[in-house]
Amino acid sequence: MTRVLVLGGSWFLGRSIVDAALATGADVTTFRRGKSGEDATGVRTIRGDRTDPADLRRLAAEGPWDAVLDTSGFVPREELAVARALEPVAARYVFVSTVSVYEGWPTEPLTDESPVLDAPSSAGPDYGFDGDPGPSVYGFTKAGCERAVNEVFGVERAVSLRPGVILGPREYVGRLPWWLRRVERGGLVLAPGRPERSIQPVDVRDVASFALHAVGANLSGSFNLTGSGNETMEDLLHACRQAVGSDAVFEWVTDEKWLVSQGVAQWTELPLWRTYSGAWDVASSRAREAGFTTRPLVETAVDTWRWLQSGDAAVSHERAGEQGIDPAKETKILSAWEKQKR
Repeated sequence: MTRVLVLGGSWFLGRSIVDAALATGADVTTFRRGKSGEDATGVRTIRGDRTDPADLRRLAAEGPWDAVLDTSGFVPREELAVARALEPVAARYVFVSTVSVYEGWPTEPLTDESPVLDAPSSAGPDYGFDGDPGPSVYGFTKAGCERAVNEVFGVERAVSLRPGVILGPREYVGRLPWWLRRVERGGLVLAPGRPERSIQPVDVRDVASFALHAVGANLSGSFNLTGSGNETMEDLLHACRQAVGSDAVFEWVTDEKWLVSQGVAQWTELPLWRTYSGAWDVASSRAREAGFTTRPLVETAVDTWRWLQSGDAAVSHERAGEQGIDPAKETKILSAWEKQKR
């Protein structure tokens, strides 16, 4: 029986990894503070703080494990301490990173071989800088975390997963939930950009499945995890309409420069809308060759809507408040767009 340790395990991706691991019959341990989310049934939970050396020593004493799956690392020097504590009792370390580690994100097309931001494994939480729209502190620090894991476990025992935007049940940022609720209200919906624009969100369950596949297949190295690119923004909004069963009509505001001029914040006021050419141009060739598969957007939308209707409480997160345009502002922009088209 495979023994896995999940750092986190109660939120979005962490919980999906736990569920997927349990479904394979694995022996699952989670390490978490217990301040948010709920413990999954069927796992052994160890309470502790990953920044506390005593808690890490206590955790290591509960090993060994075939793999650590880390969904909660953000500060390089803290990641370095976690990796050092667990290296003697873990055969493999799977770290969940992000496409934001790339120098060219989100302005350039990216592949698995694209240059990564330079950050030392000793860096603190504020390392790097926030560009507009270039690199971010988040990207720098995630890159530093990757380096920390590689330094301790070596390239043959370390895996870095670099997902793009993750959607699906239990999503706490609220991007897809906002679109689902907006489409549920019906009426004329402001749809941003060209309907045929390719987008690449990935379902949380597909990321979780590949994380476990990386363990079972003894994979190593880094892997981009993004959607196929064969679906569009129009596909996403139609999937939302199908999921909620509404009569919403989409008004596509195709002049993106004009839309920006109206003061609409990209990525948040109209979630998943971004004008930069590289935002949805990230190849996941290496992962797909290794067995990564993705489901259609409509399945993600339907299952997320079902979760929203289930009463299963989402984890409260400060970023959820950023999502979505004010209804009055949306109406005003739609009215102005009608005049703009004439």
